[in-house]
Amino acid sequence: MKSEKSETAIVLHPVLPHALSSVTGNRAVEDVLEEAEGLARAIWLDVLETRAVKVSRPSPATLFGKGGVETIKTLIEELEPTIVIVDHNLSPVQQRNLEEEWNAKVIDRTGLILEIFGARAQTSEGKIQVELAALEYQQSRLVRSWTHLERQRGGAGFMGGPGETQIEMDRRIIRDRITKLRRDLEQIRKTRDLQRKGREKTPFPIIALVGYTNAGKSTLFNKMTKSDVFAKDLLFATLDPTMRQLKLPNAQQVILADTVGFISNLPTHLVAAFRATLEQVQYADVIMHVRDISRHDSPAQRQDVIDVLAGLDIDYDADPRVIEVLNKIDLLHHEHDQHDEKRDALFDPRKIAISALTGEGTAQLMTMIENIVSHDRVRVKYTIPPEDGEALAWLHARTRIIDRKDKEKTIALTVEISPADQGRFEDRFDYGTKKA
Repeated sequence: MKSEKSETAIVLHPVLPHALSSVTGNRAVEDVLEEAEGLARAIWLDVLETRAVKVSRPSPATLFGKGGVETIKTLIEELEPTIVIVDHNLSPVQQRNLEEEWNAKVIDRTGLILEIFGARAQTSEGKIQVELAALEYQQSRLVRSWTHLERQRGGAGFMGGPGETQIEMDRRIIRDRITKLRRDLEQIRKTRDLQRKGREKTPFPIIALVGYTNAGKSTLFNKMTKSDVFAKDLLFATLDPTMRQLKLPNAQQVILADTVGFISNLPTHLVAAFRATLEQVQYADVIMHVRDISRHDSPAQRQDVIDVLAGLDIDYDADPRVIEVLNKIDLLHHEHDQHDEKRDALFDPRKIAISALTGEGTAQLMTMIENIVSHDRVRVKYTIPPEDGEALAWLHARTRIIDRKDKEKTIALTVEISPADQGRFEDRFDYGTKKA
């Protein structure tokens, strides 16, 4: 919730020589500025100005050159922002020096993303992960960079407010806290591993939604599952794992899992911190890459997602589980490259064009998912006594019922089933099969 007294920000993106820029990459500076401003607005900051600042030779002391520091200082004195956001990773020395030069609070890209994660995390595991990532980030910094933000905005309990005393944590206290948090996380992960092994005994196929942040994953999730997961035009609207059961057109049950949105230059330790959501992708039966096709930098966003998936040992081009969902076709108004890609999707079995908002194309998407999860299914017959309700329920939940004949003492079922599920069913219930 936005605080009554609006907090203001200036967003600065240093335009470094190409070889030194980890944020800009192949993107236009305008696109990078738009994203940086979106990150600031994601925690309800009122952005007074967004500016690209050319840096020919990065300064070890301040990142910006002497002239750039002076120009920005004049801007800060004029606008008097609550905070200055530098859309680049700063060393502790650079951050401290800039704060002294500008007499203003300064945070870098990593600090800003941590702020957003702290405000969005809802589960106990998510909050622990955010705190752990923040403490690891802060180990080399003398004071906590997040204390400028007011508590009214929400977030994890470790975030301070401007009315609080500045907390100086020595390295021993930070180290002890990190050790405890890692121990807590390890216990949570052991529990989750046991839960996953339990699901593997009687599984539903997992359909994982991935994509660049704000591509429309949560909107599509809500459309497909008729849910009301938080979906808003904000970067990182979803952080914690969200899963819902979904019935496909052939009546097969699957689990749809929404995940954290990816972003360029996401700090490595943050990717590790949100392993909980990303694990859903590694174990998924189908990986749906949702793209905002209405953006002219959609190809660059696509490459960022491919790079993150590669870090999870997923070969994007070779993995048969991956399908591309070209979202927001309702926003396409003119004939341009995105329309060409939309047309190409008609001839590419791994792509489909949709609008999660209007529902256009979602029925075809469901059929595409159905075809993938049913790819290796075999058709078999089972003869089951009517009183064995558990076996009948198992088959109805995890197979496609092709035919059913009810007799006085038996029920004859013809089903489509995966070889793995066939083995599980026959081991558990001891029924033989016949080829249908």
